[in-house]
Amino acid sequence: MKKLNNLKELKSFLFLWSSQAVSSLGTAMTEFALIVWVYRQEGTAFSITLLTLCSFAPTILFRFVAGAIADRWDKKRIMLAADLFAACGTLSVYCLYSFSLLRVWHLYLINILLSFMNAFQEPAAFVATSLLVPKEQYTRVSGLQGFSGAAVSILAPALGAALLSFGGLKIVLACDLCSFVAALSVLLFFIRIPKAEGTEKEQKEPFRKTCAEGFRFLRSHSALLRLILFMTCVNFLAKMSNDGLLSPFVLARTVDDQRILGLVQSFVAFGVLAGSLIVTWMKPVKNKLRLIGISTAIVFSGNIFQSLSQHPIVWCAAAFGSYAMASVMNAHMTVYMREQIPLELQGRVFSAESTLKNCAIPLGLFLGGLLTDHVFEPFMISDTVLKRWLIPFFGEGVGAGIALQFFIMGVLGIILCLGYLKMQDDYRP
Repeated sequence: MKKLNNLKELKSFLFLWSSQAVSSLGTAMTEFALIVWVYRQEGTAFSITLLTLCSFAPTILFRFVAGAIADRWDKKRIMLAADLFAACGTLSVYCLYSFSLLRVWHLYLINILLSFMNAFQEPAAFVATSLLVPKEQYTRVSGLQGFSGAAVSILAPALGAALLSFGGLKIVLACDLCSFVAALSVLLFFIRIPKAEGTEKEQKEPFRKTCAEGFRFLRSHSALLRLILFMTCVNFLAKMSNDGLLSPFVLARTVDDQRILGLVQSFVAFGVLAGSLIVTWMKPVKNKLRLIGISTAIVFSGNIFQSLSQHPIVWCAAAFGSYAMASVMNAHMTVYMREQIPLELQGRVFSAESTLKNCAIPLGLFLGGLLTDHVFEPFMISDTVLKRWLIPFFGEGVGAGIALQFFIMGVLGIILCLGYLKMQDDYRP
């Protein structure tokens, strides 16, 4: 009976979650297909990197403004507008491709516009979930969202590749458009998102003050601010190691064996899936901050295991364990934020959190690649006493330098986590 009541409480969320998951799968298949198309047109890694950057940068730049708007305006309308805009973007690509007019720069421009709208969609969806779900179900809901994200990561490349082989880019785009129609229909006709308390009051405040409210809230809540700054440092180190450089690491170690890279990436996705399932069924944890610190330390230990081995089975096992714990960590961080932030402020605080947490990612990716190409790889092919001492641990030749980089970032990450846990103990009342 209790399970039936739980399902009844989550009915609206489950409708929204499942429809958005279908839409995300369509979008992910399109992203995969367009990466293949762009690479065939340009033949350079930079063209793919620029495509990713166009999808990422506007979201960070406009997120804090979008959070204020998400708190003041109707969440459902924002989500509908963002989904409709995304559907128009896919339709534009479909039409341009159908008439042989599609160019790479079109995709850059469309991705910038879609990323701008995504800045508004994500905080609105975050608040909408909090409004639809009882507090005692936050952990389970975070697990379900992680589960769908992992499932999309596993299915999208396989389905995208199959559809490309069967009917080309047009069939992938058509499937994406169908998924948008399904998600829009469910949101429009079957989901009612209640209003958050205090919305009318927020609308009377000056917009500039409303935008800054998220940062002011974080400044006055030291535990939450410490957590976000900790995660900023975690993202920085992660992008300089496993999370940002896993593909170059595997390809360098295996002399460009794409099959092994695909295998390792599959274990990454399965790890996220397993972690999401664990979160969905585990009992709520009282000390979430401690769990976040411990699970993040385990994530960084995966860097160390990967760096000290040249066997793909070890890389797969470490990737699975690391990303399973990363999924547990991310879910509990989301739950902690939902519990600590008043509903009427969640859009702004979520946006401020996302801006702070993600601002170090571009720098981490840039420095990670720079250190690999100009510091660690050259060092491990040089002839020095220290390099000869390190060979038994990291091997030699191409890939040994990036393995050393993984090891160093893993150790720094664990030290960071231990420092955060010590800080939590010091601040505990």
